[in-house]
Amino acid sequence: MKEAKITKAEAFDKSMRLTMKGDFSLHDEIIHQDYESINQGITVNKEMSKTILSGVGDFTIIGPMYTIYENEEFACIHQYSKIVNAEIFYSVMTAIKFKNGKVIYKQANWNELEEDPSEGHDWHWEDYE
Repeated sequence: MKEAKITKAEAFDKSMRLTMKGDFSLHDEIIHQDYESINQGITVNKEMSKTILSGVGDFTIIGPMYTIYENEEFACIHQYSKIVNAEIFYSVMTAIKFKNGKVIYKQANWNELEEDPSEGHDWHWEDYE
């Protein structure tokens, strides 16, 4: 049976989740060697990104990922995140640029939410721990 191919946005989401758990295999495969991201006003490269993501994995839960738009050169995704053991929630919109099929640039916009975004929806934080 042929395995279903995942989209670039789905691969990015999966890579981020695995990297947060210390598994860098997909990150190394899909992130371009010249990757850059702006994180809290600081330019982050591919190696720094792995360090940051693996460090936040202990205190951050990333909820479901929704693809807003995707083509060969660009993707826009939306996710929710939660601080572990706290009632602090974020809505995260991420723009991802691709070069030669790999992620070359990422910029995320984090907005703190007043209420738990899982309330009244068909997903739970426990499903993403």
